[in-house]
Amino acid sequence: MFRRAQEVMVGGVSSPVRAFKAVGGEPLFIARGLGPIVWDADGNSYIDYVLSWGPLILGHAHPGVTSAVIEQVRKGTSFGAPTEPELRLAEEVHRSVPSIEAVRFVNSGTEATMSALRLARAFTSRKKVVKFEGCYHGHADQFLTMAGSGLATFDLPSSSGVLDSVISSSITLPFNDIASAEKVFLNDGADVAAIIVEPVAGNMGVVPPEKGFLSGLRRVANENGSLLIFDEVISGFRVSRGGAQELFGVSPDITCLGKVIGGGFPVGAYGGRMEIMRLVAPEGPVYQAGTLSGNPVAMVAGLATLDELTGKAYATLEELSHSLEEGLAEAAFKSSVQVSLNRVGSMVGLFFAEGPVRNFKDSKRGNTASYAKFHRSMLGQGFYLPPSPFETIFLSTAHTESEVSRTVRAASIAFKECA
Repeated sequence: MFRRAQEVMVGGVSSPVRAFKAVGGEPLFIARGLGPIVWDADGNSYIDYVLSWGPLILGHAHPGVTSAVIEQVRKGTSFGAPTEPELRLAEEVHRSVPSIEAVRFVNSGTEATMSALRLARAFTSRKKVVKFEGCYHGHADQFLTMAGSGLATFDLPSSSGVLDSVISSSITLPFNDIASAEKVFLNDGADVAAIIVEPVAGNMGVVPPEKGFLSGLRRVANENGSLLIFDEVISGFRVSRGGAQELFGVSPDITCLGKVIGGGFPVGAYGGRMEIMRLVAPEGPVYQAGTLSGNPVAMVAGLATLDELTGKAYATLEELSHSLEEGLAEAAFKSSVQVSLNRVGSMVGLFFAEGPVRNFKDSKRGNTASYAKFHRSMLGQGFYLPPSPFETIFLSTAHTESEVSRTVRAASIAFKECA
């Protein structure tokens, strides 16, 4: 299948990291999934910690999500018109994330972030954006400077085809370094439309915000009349019901969402204060549109997913994720392998590096060859981990302590092979 795909698809894949170049070998072609398990086209089964890169917080083919989707498909798949599921999901997003007074649904995280930045520029009448090394905000031109995720995997500082005139308005700073932001704003504050940040970085591995970093960005934005944008495409509804902003007690002006709110279907959203959002067409002059935006199938999948995300569900995720983090740390220690682990909720980052990983520079110090060897061993034992050290290990409510224990035992073998 991969050989056939390479003849008709660029690199044989539809997204670069899927090609397994960072870990060697060839990508899995997934045939089906159920709960925490996926099966490839050859019939091999794997405990899945990729979970479609984060959306499947309930695991694969959750019965509540599946039944809601089938029911909606029978009614129709797309209307290009408002629907009740779209309204209900908007109301649920508003209830769960109070900083979002109004929301606009789109089809991807990239659409959400590029639209949010356009809106911020219109609201402030300014051009520049402050972003952070290793934070990936999608593949819009203005964000492709020192981004994480796939660009980090292929060691590309930017992307060919991006105009210098576009990225010249982007100021890229070290993550978790509030002093650098304060310094930039002393010189350029009057020109900065927005600060955009992943409040929990998930595209250079998992890197949590240090105490005072997010609140410092909030303060700097307020002092300079700039907007603060949280890219919660990954962390939204995953690290807590209200996202990272609830977890860390800092409210942005605009929030970008995706992944979990689509329950496994293509989705994105951006929202914020009413006075800002009213600049979006048809109420205001900021144009953004999409034929499949608010697609009813994605909306009912998102609603069914959010219905399951109770306090008990988040407590289960926390317990499982803590067990995995502790188990991996102990297994590495017993094998005399130096690793560093970061975790926020059900997002886990594994780095083959010494000391704490607090920014992109620290993340890049990791031993990518060791990660590749570890990944191949785990895959051979039936455990599907992200095929890049700059991605996130995700857990779902479908995982159990039994799967976590089996994962730790397999990791003990894999770590020994890396020693």
